[in-house]
Amino acid sequence: MFKKILIANRGEIALRVIRAAREMGVATVAVHSTADSDAMHVRMADEAICIGPPPSTQSYLSMAAIISACEITGAEAIHPGYGFLSENASFVQAIEDHGIKFIGPSAEHIRLMGDKITAKDTMKKLGVPCVPGSEGGVPTLDAAYEVGRSAGYPVIVKATAGGGGRGMKLARSQADMETAFRTARSEAKAAFGNDEVYIEKYLGRPRHIEVQVFGDGRGRAVHLGERDCSLQRRHQKVFEEAPGPAIDAATRERIGATCAQAVGDLGYEGAGTIEFLYEDGEFFFIEMNTRLQVEHPVTEAIFGVDLVREQIRVASGLPMSFHQEDLKVNGHAIEVRINAEKLPNFSPSPGRISQYHAPGGLGVRMDSAIYDGYRIPPYYDSLIGKLIVHGRDRPEALARLHRALGELIIDGIDTTIPLFNALLAEPAVQSGEYTIHWLEGWLAENFG
Repeated sequence: MFKKILIANRGEIALRVIRAAREMGVATVAVHSTADSDAMHVRMADEAICIGPPPSTQSYLSMAAIISACEITGAEAIHPGYGFLSENASFVQAIEDHGIKFIGPSAEHIRLMGDKITAKDTMKKLGVPCVPGSEGGVPTLDAAYEVGRSAGYPVIVKATAGGGGRGMKLARSQADMETAFRTARSEAKAAFGNDEVYIEKYLGRPRHIEVQVFGDGRGRAVHLGERDCSLQRRHQKVFEEAPGPAIDAATRERIGATCAQAVGDLGYEGAGTIEFLYEDGEFFFIEMNTRLQVEHPVTEAIFGVDLVREQIRVASGLPMSFHQEDLKVNGHAIEVRINAEKLPNFSPSPGRISQYHAPGGLGVRMDSAIYDGYRIPPYYDSLIGKLIVHGRDRPEALARLHRALGELIIDGIDTTIPLFNALLAEPAVQSGEYTIHWLEGWLAENFG
């Protein structure tokens, strides 16, 4: 087991890793920018090192600064959290070249899944179902027209190197293709430095279903069921639940076993998530995230496992502490993402928190790094906390979420808490009958 690890992240996820490490008797090093000198992860870690000024490019994205912090403190491994450098293959390669262990998959696997076309081809070969569309990158407008005709409209043009909803354009008919193709390419070039795009069939009313997998790097892998993350705004998730309300036990086992087999065959190490669109009983592969997800707590709640602890165990060379037959779904869990944003425009709302009170009671978990008097800096993601509830079934989890939201106090800034109070009153959310397009429609109707 490691004696000391460094957390290359900030906010609630850095705190989450520190907590797991402390329970394991592993010392922790926090890195931080000058803007985060009073952050909770800095206070909670055993050691802290300032690695640069506020901009992410000069601090949390600075590979040299993070590697130097490791060498100064004697940290043996780096946990990347999510975001920042968590899916940067060059970073993984660099730290391994310095004799530091990356708590996550290999640089090769990150590279493989980071390119959407290669990922799709790989998953096809491993038996994972994929969305109809182009076989690879689409270089010309004529080729795009051909894919549109063969897949059938509507189609969506996507950046190969994309993420966060950037470089994605919808073509409902052939007449829309030229604009969608050229716009997606120019956005992709501006955002990612790579203008390559691919084209997929656009599903009209799908759900966003993702399967949590975990591999030991030696050919053994398991799945931990699925999460439904269909309530999204601009391709960003706001409400996640497990198990998915539209997935029955037989379907769960079928898609889960397929995913576990695929990552086992890859020799994948650590936590990963395989994301699908799900419509009319069929799964279509979108992408694989080679890291811990923001919404991992809902999976932990229904399976009673600590995924971060497991990441650290496997990275240190220990075997996985569970087998597939040990993993049984228990109840229902829901997570809502609390962002420092002002409704209805969802504009960032940094500032000082004058009062904070976290909800408690049975089946309630609050993952947050905020506290009374904490000043939210304007430089980073607006996520300030995650409220997770667990109940014996979905109605109990929904009732518990409603109760916990009523207890949660965050004063001094605007947050998205009112959004969730409004959503819980909606029949579609109460019944679980929503798709990935539902929230956008609801927001347009209620907030204009």
